[in-house]
Amino acid sequence: MSRFSDAKEVYQEMGVNVDAALEKLSKVKISMHCWQGDDVIGFDSQELTGGIAATGNYPGKATNPEELMADIDKALSLIPGKHKLNLHASYAITAEKVERDKLEPKHFHAWVDFAKERGLGLDFNPTLFSHAKAADNLTLSSPDDSIRRFWIDHCKKTRKIAAYFGKELGCTALNNVWIPDGYKDIPGDRLGPRKRLKAALDEIFQEKYDKKYLADSVESKVFGLGVESYTVGSHEFYMNYAAKNNLLCLLDTGHFHPTEMVSDKISAMLLFADQLALHISRPVRWDSDHVVLFDEELKEIAKEIVRCDALDRVFIGLDFFDASINRISAWVVGMRNMEKALLYALLMPHQALKKMQDEKNFTQLMAMMEELKTLPFGDIWNQYCEQQEVPQGMAWFTEVQKYEAHVLSKR
Repeated sequence: MSRFSDAKEVYQEMGVNVDAALEKLSKVKISMHCWQGDDVIGFDSQELTGGIAATGNYPGKATNPEELMADIDKALSLIPGKHKLNLHASYAITAEKVERDKLEPKHFHAWVDFAKERGLGLDFNPTLFSHAKAADNLTLSSPDDSIRRFWIDHCKKTRKIAAYFGKELGCTALNNVWIPDGYKDIPGDRLGPRKRLKAALDEIFQEKYDKKYLADSVESKVFGLGVESYTVGSHEFYMNYAAKNNLLCLLDTGHFHPTEMVSDKISAMLLFADQLALHISRPVRWDSDHVVLFDEELKEIAKEIVRCDALDRVFIGLDFFDASINRISAWVVGMRNMEKALLYALLMPHQALKKMQDEKNFTQLMAMMEELKTLPFGDIWNQYCEQQEVPQGMAWFTEVQKYEAHVLSKR
């Protein structure tokens, strides 16, 4: 406790209220993605296709709902706070095969019960990949009317299911539309696919739901495997579509050119939109979905959210899938790092820094920002973990090792 008290005093000298920062952080819900637990396979397919790849073959991955839920439980027991779980439609739990355009809320009752018992919220995503009708990376923009109809109906169903999540759990569910559509080589027509995508989205979002229960977002991408030359759902397309139709524009940190920083986009987006959605990943030269680290860009993203006073306006979700390491460890590292970044941001004297900038005192601004980097942040983080009754330091990793020895190794 003395280390925390000493650290708290250091931050107070900088004008930071540590107790208020910890209280704010405890109310933030981060959406943990279920697909890290099984390499994005889901329960209705055995193959991952559609411009997505998970590399590695670490032993012990979940192969059924019971195993996945047990692994999620283990991860959540090592992560501070109460959060949300992000599901893809391919994780429906059914006694018999149900096509994606026929999915209903009843096919996700088990997930709602799981969330209720643990005090979690749920987010959702239509799954427009790993399916015979998405084999050529054309779904909502396909020139084939029957293919397009199938995926339109699927997306309509997922909105209904997400609204059900929100109502049942008393926590707004984000339903995020991402499609793999595009072409490997230079297309002969760029406008046509985008016209078809726009018309499909217009139909999907025609039905109105209570925004208390459902938030709709659309997600862009710069390119993907098999669609290197042209992506139908580009950032410009979706940013304009979201703005015109009062939807959320979701920014994925791996879905931009490597020189573009999502942290720089947040304040611009929030200036014109009530809410924003993020998928936090870690690109390594491209959208490689590496485990989120406590790196500079993650800190900048968190700082922008806090500076904009937007903790209640931004849906924060994680999106990575590393099959080369223990999957539970990947979840825990990523979630704890997102929380660390938010705490790091909450422990900054933003008003003082703003004042220095406005007064053109750039020398002091630089000196202060550098000094903040070496303050005893770790002691504040450890206190937060203690308050939330989860392991401090590397103690959580010992629990993962025990779980691997007693559970994962026996699969």
